[in-house]
Amino acid sequence: MSPLLVFGVIASYFLILIIISHFTSKNRSNSTFFTGNRQSPWFVVAFGMIGASLSGVTFISIPGEVGNSGFSYFQLVLGYLLGYAAIAGILLPLYYKNNLISIYSWLDKRFGKKSYKTGAAFFLISQMIGASFRLFLVANVLQIAFFNAFGIPFEITVLITIALIYVYTFRAGIKTIVWTDTLQTLFMLLAVIVSMFIITKDLDMDFSQMVSDIRESEFSNTFNWDWRAKGNFFKQFFSGAFIAIVMTGLDQNMMQKNLTCRSLKDSQKNMISMSLTLIPVNLLFLSLGSLLYIYIQQNAMVFTPEDGFWFDPAKGAYSHTDALFPILAIKHFSTFAGIVFLLGIIAAAFSSADSALTALTTSFCIDFLDISKQPREKQKNIRLGIHIMMSTIMFAVIVGFKIINNDSVINEVFRAAGYTYGPLLGLYSFGLFTKRKSMDKAVPFIALASPIISYVISLNSESWFNGYKFGFELLIINGLITFLGLFLFSFQKKHIKP
Repeated sequence: MSPLLVFGVIASYFLILIIISHFTSKNRSNSTFFTGNRQSPWFVVAFGMIGASLSGVTFISIPGEVGNSGFSYFQLVLGYLLGYAAIAGILLPLYYKNNLISIYSWLDKRFGKKSYKTGAAFFLISQMIGASFRLFLVANVLQIAFFNAFGIPFEITVLITIALIYVYTFRAGIKTIVWTDTLQTLFMLLAVIVSMFIITKDLDMDFSQMVSDIRESEFSNTFNWDWRAKGNFFKQFFSGAFIAIVMTGLDQNMMQKNLTCRSLKDSQKNMISMSLTLIPVNLLFLSLGSLLYIYIQQNAMVFTPEDGFWFDPAKGAYSHTDALFPILAIKHFSTFAGIVFLLGIIAAAFSSADSALTALTTSFCIDFLDISKQPREKQKNIRLGIHIMMSTIMFAVIVGFKIINNDSVINEVFRAAGYTYGPLLGLYSFGLFTKRKSMDKAVPFIALASPIISYVISLNSESWFNGYKFGFELLIINGLITFLGLFLFSFQKKHIKP
């Protein structure tokens, strides 16, 4: 693909986002940035949240990872249904009842200031790491497709990428994002469907043959019943449920969109409809992954480390699988396929990164600066300054991740979630399901100790537990350790209202 063509696609796409930002920022205020004035239609939020839930990680990492783990990721997806049901039935009523803007302010009412700040701090760390991992993907693709042709370093690519997000989010924040996410979800899903159509046409398959070839291929293995394996079904299923709870229900980014709905009932409709839609959508991405590997096998394509993706005989697995889809789409498929891919990956990555920056800004302004107590004329300047600060930190994290990355981003995101979201899971579980009052001063130390203990357990699990390997279920262990720590440093207090 011509670099100028790539530039034209990117420029046109962001022009559309800026136009949306212009119309949604009319009559804006600080409240608009944080809550969208609570006027978002639930079905618009639901559709947009599909893209935010999937992100560039799903678009690139999941199809790529199929080469090593088949459809085993779908075990995790099935667990999402249980997690989203818990969010709709337990967490959303809690948030609406307390009229929350930042969901972590509930911890202040339940436990105290230190618990509140601890929960918000762990969100900031979790969201910054997760959003940076996701945006890292699109920066890599843009580097390959455009910036390398002009000798522009990766750091400048990242800087430009983040600056573009800032341009269309700094005015109206979450109100803009509800609508841009809808557009970006549409682009992402169309990109997957069109890519699958192009591959099947190139391989001279019809629909029924495509389904048959995917089902019969080595890449469609789904269920793992080996209790020691990381990919065991029960580990994946319950991990999926808790990942959904923490990465959606206890995540300011995702909940901020839900809380822009007009009512609790609308928000619950949004959550349930989104969860049901994610099942076929994830199957679509996994099927795309199978087709990519079938494509390279039938065309006898050989890749080397110089290509950025290859099969490593020593490991018996593919390496840097995140690069497979971009390489094929940009260098081997048609120009039209390359354009479709670029639109899809940009939409997928930015649908999560833009809302992440807004959520990070919201949390810091409300949870740490208590911006509502500042003079009205200063609030806007404070918010803009924090938005820039969060963008700068994200830039640094992405560049750092580029240096150390040696795995698929989907694994890195969930691995990081296991350590950073665990304390939030423990805090909210303890607050919701017990009437005990924790010692507020002890909470930061418990929250810090829990991930460390979890890491030590994971490191030694094979020798301690007869060959057992921890996967994503480490999140549950982390939350349980936090829960037990809170229980040990607590006392009985009656009449606590959630």
